[in-house]
Amino acid sequence: MSGLSTHVLDTARGQPAAGMRIVLLRAEAGNWRAVNEYRTNAQGRTDAPLLSGETLIAGNYQLEFHVADYYREQGVALPTPPFLDVVPLRIGIADIAAHYHVPLLCSPWSYATYRGS
Repeated sequence: MSGLSTHVLDTARGQPAAGMRIVLLRAEAGNWRAVNEYRTNAQGRTDAPLLSGETLIAGNYQLEFHVADYYREQGVALPTPPFLDVVPLRIGIADIAAHYHVPLLCSPWSYATYRGS
């Protein structure tokens, strides 16, 4: 199935990052336009794909993962300003028949990502 999906793993606690806010933006005429906003569920995933069907359009996108807000909500004391606040990941979708999965592994001090399946 084609589309765009994500999930977030809290590597500091060794579990899915439930409740993390994610904002999806699309590049349009040189500007970033918000497409939608999501919260991860108990499995660290969104309840539905970020994009699928007619909403999946080739182009440049940005996923904004609100890492510092998530850790504050977990009771983690962060410095001001936090080392990681909002983690922006810019991706390109070239093939609308393909599936793009973007996992984020994060802690208050680091993150990693890759194109998953």
